[in-house]
Amino acid sequence: MSASVAVGLIGAGWIGRFHGESVALRISGTRLVAVADPAPGAAASLIERVSPDARAYTDALELIADPTVEAVLISTPASTHTDLVVAAAEAGKHVFCEKPMALTLEDADRAIGACAANNVALQVGFNRRFAADFTAAHDVITAGGIGTPQLLRSLTRDPGITADVASRVKPWTIFNETLIHDFDALLWLNPGVRVVEVFAQADALIHPQYKEQGYLDTSMVQLRFDNGALASAEANFQATYGYDVRGEVFGSGGMVSAGEVTRTAMRHYSSPGVLADTPRVNIELFHDAYVAQLAHFADCIRSGRAPSVHGLDARNALEIALAAKESVETGLPVSLLSVPQ
Repeated sequence: MSASVAVGLIGAGWIGRFHGESVALRISGTRLVAVADPAPGAAASLIERVSPDARAYTDALELIADPTVEAVLISTPASTHTDLVVAAAEAGKHVFCEKPMALTLEDADRAIGACAANNVALQVGFNRRFAADFTAAHDVITAGGIGTPQLLRSLTRDPGITADVASRVKPWTIFNETLIHDFDALLWLNPGVRVVEVFAQADALIHPQYKEQGYLDTSMVQLRFDNGALASAEANFQATYGYDVRGEVFGSGGMVSAGEVTRTAMRHYSSPGVLADTPRVNIELFHDAYVAQLAHFADCIRSGRAPSVHGLDARNALEIALAAKESVETGLPVSLLSVPQ
């Protein structure tokens, strides 16, 4: 394998384009050699801007079969992820997959098994683990800086959703694609333990007209860990003040927090009051984290090390997401003690 990892991108949508730009322009040691997207012109448009020598495909399987592609970056709709992970692994390609890696535990096991059987790296896109403040909080916790974690909190508040977009959101997206980040963060910030009970409530408070078709935009989830710690994860799709992602862990010997609502420490003092600028999109708030996770993936391929965010992490977060769905449906807490690990 060359010192520069040849990456094929599957999915040239919003986050896929950013990942493609990162591979081509922001990360040393990676090359964008192919892009696949079924939308006419989508792959070619990205290639023209960032990597003119790359090849464009409309069929993801053709990209996976391309012998020049060493690693595959999957940024497609969630329902397609597992099959693409398995296809890439069986072709001997290393895999970076956006979350969620799967929508069922059976599919999660299938993806993990395929990558293990074919000895390829598998990394999942839990970008908060690569954000400087979340990483620093994790390091404090693992060094014993707050004692034993007792109360944890994670939240995701998106900056807004139009009625048109809400009408197209898949059922349970709030757990499978939004709060799954928070579930992973809470597991990561309380290392070495597992969630044993989940109680979730959710509703459509922003666009209630779509609730009957399964749309949910507001949720609160309570978790109990096997070390006795308690946690909450919350999400809302319309924070009018900006994109808001934060975490906090309180322990027997202190507390640590991560995440900042404002873009910088600048404050504008004037007659209307005190104003602060806030980020409005994910690639602004987590710009460096998105890049760092792909740089880590490339480094792991070159060195032969296993990625620090792997398939089992994705399965563990999915387990909580599925339990949250069941809890909303039944109105009862859901025990995870009987779920196979």
